[in-house]
Amino acid sequence: MLSRSIHNPVLPGFHPDPSIVYADGWYYLVTSTFEWYPGVPVHRSADLVHWELTGHILDRPDLLDLRGVPDSGGVWAPSLSWHDGLFWLAYSVVRTTGGPYKDIDNYLTTAPEVLGPWSEPVYLNSSGIDPSLFHDADGRSWLLNVRWDHRADRPSFDGILLQEYDAGKGALTGEPVNILRHDDGELIEGPNLYQRDGWYYLLLAEGGTGWNHGIRTARSRSLTGPYTLDPAGSLLTTRDAPGEPLQKAGHGELVRTPDGQWYLAHLASRPVHTPEGPRCVLGRETCLQQLTWDADGWPRLAHGTTRPLTELPAPAPEATGPPRVPQAVDHFDAPQLDTAWSTLRSPATPDWLSLTERPGWLRLRGRQSPRSLFDQSLIARPLRSTHCEADTALDFRPSRFSQMAGLICWYDTGTYYYLRATHSEDRGRTLGIVYADDGTHGELPQSELPVDDWPLLRLRARFEGTELRFAASPDGNSWVNVGPVLDATRLSDDYGTALRFTGAHVGVCTQDLDGGLAPADFDWFALRDL
Repeated sequence: MLSRSIHNPVLPGFHPDPSIVYADGWYYLVTSTFEWYPGVPVHRSADLVHWELTGHILDRPDLLDLRGVPDSGGVWAPSLSWHDGLFWLAYSVVRTTGGPYKDIDNYLTTAPEVLGPWSEPVYLNSSGIDPSLFHDADGRSWLLNVRWDHRADRPSFDGILLQEYDAGKGALTGEPVNILRHDDGELIEGPNLYQRDGWYYLLLAEGGTGWNHGIRTARSRSLTGPYTLDPAGSLLTTRDAPGEPLQKAGHGELVRTPDGQWYLAHLASRPVHTPEGPRCVLGRETCLQQLTWDADGWPRLAHGTTRPLTELPAPAPEATGPPRVPQAVDHFDAPQLDTAWSTLRSPATPDWLSLTERPGWLRLRGRQSPRSLFDQSLIARPLRSTHCEADTALDFRPSRFSQMAGLICWYDTGTYYYLRATHSEDRGRTLGIVYADDGTHGELPQSELPVDDWPLLRLRARFEGTELRFAASPDGNSWVNVGPVLDATRLSDDYGTALRFTGAHVGVCTQDLDGGLAPADFDWFALRDL
């Protein structure tokens, strides 16, 4: 055991596309959030070992409008940098994902402190995904992003664009230059530029974001190229190592420590194995690796292979206090929702979410169905382990079948399991499971349980590897299973036919499909590892 080690993943669960920067004695990590709101969580660490969530950057409607974005659309691959006394965040909002087109808007916002206030967004361009800012030694700033080509006879990934950003005018200037193409049509994305020893280095994601994922580098003596790809091939990948615990390794950024060491933040996934193949219920997670530079000036993983380690040495820490440890149980005692929670596509506003109308309880007023891309009354947290248990206490008296509330295990609007209370004309209040399976929606009639005389509804979801089981109790002591054992791996990036990037979440929600905003009250929510 190392005396002081980084243990991967450093951000378990849904934390893809990490961007890392060192400033003011802290390392800061931001990640993609897709359709989840608020956008772009900020984690910080003094030592690269212990991380705490400090807040979100895109937490205002003027910074982020996600209503109507498709599942796995929204905020892709934000990139954080520090320059001239400011934090800079470049980010994409993806509004179309199907077919040949991608309707993408790229934006920039800046702030003197990582927790803001962040400036109103500056529109940059719409030519492709994965924007990042490079701040050159001469003080000029440059935008990089992938160019997307929708034409059927051309590769979709049409190279890496470079264009100068004029901070004084708040706009791009000059013409974009395509600085690197892959002639064989291989996917290259996630561009980030670094300068070292007279070279400009491009760090690139390659091979898509699935099992073939990886990171490769290219370099040039000139900012605008030509860039030469590293002749050794991938810097990081597990495409040739299916037995490694960290799979899909790729898409990352570099950071230099105060004492001159280099580290790579990258994404990876930890699959569970099923007869249909491996599936990543936890989505894509954030990991770190140590880097060195070889005699020819190319970056290499310090341990000498291209495969990610689960444990590695940490740098010397800055002298700071211990990070805030996230609580397993939220008793909803605070006047505002804890930063660990996310909502779908729109912010938590008093018209549908309150922590003060009934002190010590979370009140959710029912809005649209779990199928909606607009106004869902749902809050959730990402799973951090495939062996965990979530439970809550629900006070809810529906008066019609169109009112529902309960505990939901969520992937997206097309795939979820929902233990919900509703009203039956002949049985009163009942519990049962409704689900969506790759776009097919239905109910499990054998799961229906009469609970009209229960004072409160204690609801539980237990994940054990590939299995998910719901249970309910009137008092927290005597529990009854609700419905059959369910396939937890359907809540994964690797199930179904649609584009999937977000990992599994668990949370609470309510619906009132008649538009009456019927309230459901939750006394607490707990999410514990088993």
